[in-house]
Amino acid sequence: MSEASRTRTYFLSDVHLGASYIADRRGHEKRLVAFLDSISHDASNLFLLGDILDYWFEYKTVVPRGYVRFFGALARLADCGVRVVWFIGNHDIWLFDYLRDEIGTEIVDTNRGGISQIIDGVHFFLGHGDTFGRQPRSYMFLRGIFHNRFLQRLYSGIHPRWTIPFAHGWSSHSRKGAGYFAEPKLTARARAAVEVKARQLSAEDSLLRYVIIGHHHVALDEPVNDHCRLVILGNWINRSTYAVFENNELELKEFEL
Repeated sequence: MSEASRTRTYFLSDVHLGASYIADRRGHEKRLVAFLDSISHDASNLFLLGDILDYWFEYKTVVPRGYVRFFGALARLADCGVRVVWFIGNHDIWLFDYLRDEIGTEIVDTNRGGISQIIDGVHFFLGHGDTFGRQPRSYMFLRGIFHNRFLQRLYSGIHPRWTIPFAHGWSSHSRKGAGYFAEPKLTARARAAVEVKARQLSAEDSLLRYVIIGHHHVALDEPVNDHCRLVILGNWINRSTYAVFENNELELKEFEL
């Protein structure tokens, strides 16, 4: 495939592969793999904006079982010359060097909220979105613990037979409490906080055209001002939504297998 034919940049987030609350986890993974295979002929960049895996922890010499088809699809894209960039979310926090070294995936730590990117001459701000707006103290406390390198090393000393079931059980419990099994909704307070952050970013960069985040599980595309747009990517639990950028235009779409 010639470089000239690779003109599209794709964005997606919040797939939550492996989540215990997803009834058909194999079918869930196959749907994502089908999407990745479908973009292999025209993708130049693929940005995964966090929570692609519902839980992941890389130990020094071993990695968790599963996701073989998904990792294979990423490897095929990378081998074809597609730039694959994976942003750490609040579920797949513990991405270290395995995917970077084995596949060639770029890993971006979003502990500071996100990063600026220029794609085909257009200014973007990309992040997972979990730090947009004021968060509960309990959430920020836990987030600080999960990102602490020393505590990560201590955690790695616990046998996976204990940590993995605990992590999946916690994730499933939090999803039930938050109502994620129904069509998710962005509360007015959360939406206002996200919009304030987007306006702030646009004020800091007059050339900024797109602010793209995940985390909130809703698909949203709205203007920030007359030259910048806010895009929330949705999720792959209720719907399979993603964004594609080509010819200086971005479109929010839904993949149908």
